[in-house]
Amino acid sequence: MIHSTAIVSDRARIGNNVEIGAYSVIGDNVEIADNVKIMSHVCVEGDTYIGEGTQIFPFAAIGFRPQDLKFCGERSKVIIGKNNSIREYVTVHPGTEGGAMQTIIGDNNLLMIGVHIAHDCIVGNNTILANNVTLAGHVEVGDYAIIGGLSAVHQFVRIGHNAIIGGMTGIERDVIPFGAVKGERGHLYDVNVLGLKRANYSREEIVAIREAYQIIFFGDDVLLENVNEAEKKLPNSDGVKEIVNFMRYKSNRSYCLPKGK
Repeated sequence: MIHSTAIVSDRARIGNNVEIGAYSVIGDNVEIADNVKIMSHVCVEGDTYIGEGTQIFPFAAIGFRPQDLKFCGERSKVIIGKNNSIREYVTVHPGTEGGAMQTIIGDNNLLMIGVHIAHDCIVGNNTILANNVTLAGHVEVGDYAIIGGLSAVHQFVRIGHNAIIGGMTGIERDVIPFGAVKGERGHLYDVNVLGLKRANYSREEIVAIREAYQIIFFGDDVLLENVNEAEKKLPNSDGVKEIVNFMRYKSNRSYCLPKGK
């Protein structure tokens, strides 16, 4: 059902059982899959795809020109997956030539009020971004990550799978998978044990991940040598392998460390 006051381009591709609320505006190159619900006063522009079952709440603005002064109007994309909840005043900007030409949001994510996802970001599945979280350009957020309200993430930072970020935290460095971070300028303070339990990781796996955390960040050698030691000592843990692979990836940022390190 499309409200009589909504403005929907004749060139937009609209799926089955889509609702578009009062005063919403849908642009020429937008594709909306089946069972999407767009509430009142939502604007969707650009080359934007919205996946099946996603709900978008009032005053969200998706697909508009990114806040990147290098952007020259190149035709880039926003791709949003299935069953996302995109709350009021969320903004999502498309990719740029300086990145992958697309901004991607996976499935089953909750983007709370005022979240901003900048150009060329990649957000995984089943994440929670609380009120007024800001992702700068080129940020990657892994599956099941939780970012607390009023937190800001520096450009090119990677946040690993199942990490948790406390509220009002500035993230300037990569956060390992399962990492728990807090502070005005974020620092690691533990492994996200609660998140691991909620995700049904075994007690043995949680113990191994916490041991790897101690080896890597409190060991006697330099960081990457400690990573090698963790891999050698805990070869049978999939979680440890994920941390090791994350830290061996050539990143644009350094790593978020425990306080005092």
